[in-house]
Amino acid sequence: MSAIAQTFETLLGADAVCAWDAACFQTALPDSQRPDSQPRSLQSQIAQAITPETHPDCILYPQTAAELAEAIACAHRQRWRVLICGSGSKLHWGGLAAGIQVVISTARINRLIEHAAGDMTVTAEAGMRFADLQALLGKAGQFLTADPAYAHTATLGGMVAAADTGSLRQRYGGLRDFLIGISLVRTDGEVAKAGGRVVKNVAGYDLMKLFTGSYGTLGAISELTFRLYPLPAASQTVVLTGEPEAIAQASATLLASGLTPTGLELLSAGAVKALDRGQGMGLIGRFQGIEISVEKQAAQMLEIGQVLQLSGLSYTDADEAALWQRWQELMEQRSPEAPIFCKIGVLPAQAVETLVQLTALAAGSSPAIATLHASSGLGTLQCQATAQGILDLRQVCQAQGGFLTLLEAPIALKQKLDVWGYPGNALDVMRRIKHQFDSENLFSPGRFVGGL
Repeated sequence: MSAIAQTFETLLGADAVCAWDAACFQTALPDSQRPDSQPRSLQSQIAQAITPETHPDCILYPQTAAELAEAIACAHRQRWRVLICGSGSKLHWGGLAAGIQVVISTARINRLIEHAAGDMTVTAEAGMRFADLQALLGKAGQFLTADPAYAHTATLGGMVAAADTGSLRQRYGGLRDFLIGISLVRTDGEVAKAGGRVVKNVAGYDLMKLFTGSYGTLGAISELTFRLYPLPAASQTVVLTGEPEAIAQASATLLASGLTPTGLELLSAGAVKALDRGQGMGLIGRFQGIEISVEKQAAQMLEIGQVLQLSGLSYTDADEAALWQRWQELMEQRSPEAPIFCKIGVLPAQAVETLVQLTALAAGSSPAIATLHASSGLGTLQCQATAQGILDLRQVCQAQGGFLTLLEAPIALKQKLDVWGYPGNALDVMRRIKHQFDSENLFSPGRFVGGL
């Protein structure tokens, strides 16, 4: 065993330390989510998040927030570079970290701290899996309003670090909107807290928003508090398909109406085909709440589609569940024909036009699959593309006031490109924040915007 591993074994115990070449890595993704039906180890996930010349010494599994703080403090004293992760399900998103010596997983820091059902809040440790928390909340008729990728394995801390909200953004906003408290371990091992366990807590520096989407570059999240909502009594989903101009008009009409969908997604023709829901571009609206309201709103969306000569289908119960299960698979599985997965954003008014341009530009051996939240203009793109092709796609997004971030791609392709491609004027501020939180540049160096 190496000197680094021995140091942490003395500090945390043998069960908490796993050498890089040992066979004790926890599986990150279950077999059912792998196209080739082979389990993906955490080691393979880490390998997709670091440069090829980087060889971590060991991975640590602290079991408490106190042990997490001790491990980070030790790494800081020794100036060892650290990569923080949960289950590793989205560790391969973003830039490649360089020179990592120690990987620290929060997967075993996974307790439910408090569910204040009357206050509609929940506090849990960062390593708790999203699916496990939802199951517990469901018994009390409540739920956490997120719809992340890899929902069965995603941890709460990982969701926040990657700012991964999903289709429910339409009704409930992003993670930053319902994250109301956070505990974290700074890069020097000191513990910090912000927010609280009541919804109307607005005092203090907003660490919740700062750490959401920070990709583990500012510190390690140890505990989170979220605002909750009651489970809806009824749910119905409407899918409209047809010509782009009519889809754009339907989207604008819905957004300007008094309807309150929990999800409203624009789909490229390739996405509609992959979902096997018709021809042309698509618009998916999901309505949840009391039964009479859900039925009337779904009927109104179908009427809007009829006026615009769009094909319309409505789904409830098992059919609706199957549709959204297929949607989840579409967001998670990559085929050899479309190994590139990007996060994109454009001005909402230009969303349909941009989808048409992107899918035409990304046409390859298989249709590009693109989706956008109708009201925010945020979404994803899956395709096959060269480095120059990615730059061309990014230019299309930037011309519409948006962006394209390369989340998943072969390592060789990520090394050729600026994964983030950030053209804005906030990079200097980001660098100063990074220096304030991690002056030694020890936490996930290279993972974030501008190589931070």
